[in-house]
Amino acid sequence: MNLVAYLQDNKYKHELEEAANYLNIEIVSEQPTKNSFISYDKNGLYFIYISSSYSKKLHIDFLSGSMGWRLKRTDHEKLLKKTLGKTKDILNIFDGTAGLLSDSLIFLSLGHNVVACEQSKILFLLVKDACNRAKTNLPFLANLKLKQGNSHEVYIYEKDIDVIYLDPMYPKIKRNTLRSGNINLIRSILELEEIKDLEEGIVKKFFETDYKKIILKRPIKAQKFCSNINYQVKGKSTRFDIYI
Repeated sequence: MNLVAYLQDNKYKHELEEAANYLNIEIVSEQPTKNSFISYDKNGLYFIYISSSYSKKLHIDFLSGSMGWRLKRTDHEKLLKKTLGKTKDILNIFDGTAGLLSDSLIFLSLGHNVVACEQSKILFLLVKDACNRAKTNLPFLANLKLKQGNSHEVYIYEKDIDVIYLDPMYPKIKRNTLRSGNINLIRSILELEEIKDLEEGIVKKFFETDYKKIILKRPIKAQKFCSNINYQVKGKSTRFDIYI
């Protein structure tokens, strides 16, 4: 993997060593100009993607920015609420495509339990670090089990899952579009780790196993994955296909 860990402050040497060992990458003392890298500073773990034409930073913070805004306005998350149906029960939700954990955080804030699994080791470490920094302010994170690995293989060993939630990668987006930043950066991370099972492969495996309910998030105009949809919840640019 073309990635290194950059030690920019000895204060965070222990944390960086743990991350580097987990990713099996080298630690360097000079800031890379050609290699993508991870590093720690006072705000936590971050990732810098470097290509021949540009560089881009990914740092996850659940308490500020768009995610912080969403968590302050969970009453407005009507689409996600509708996907779960009218229930007062606490649900056990398995998020098989955790990514930046955005939708799982909404499920948690609504009082549900979540097992979130991410294939990418880099994304897993970034999300784990964000959770550790936010757990005092977001007590519902105690109801999250964060796991790394092949989500279908992880799911097989989970018990009493009520809902499988899947948000596979959207088609590649041009960099000048509004939502392109994090999506294309995540895609670059997956390419860096040579993770290729991104879209239909992941979804197909879950449909081939036992489930109570699958919520599949898709672009509004995307083709149906299966024809036997029980119902749909539609927004302006996104829809949720629900299978029971």
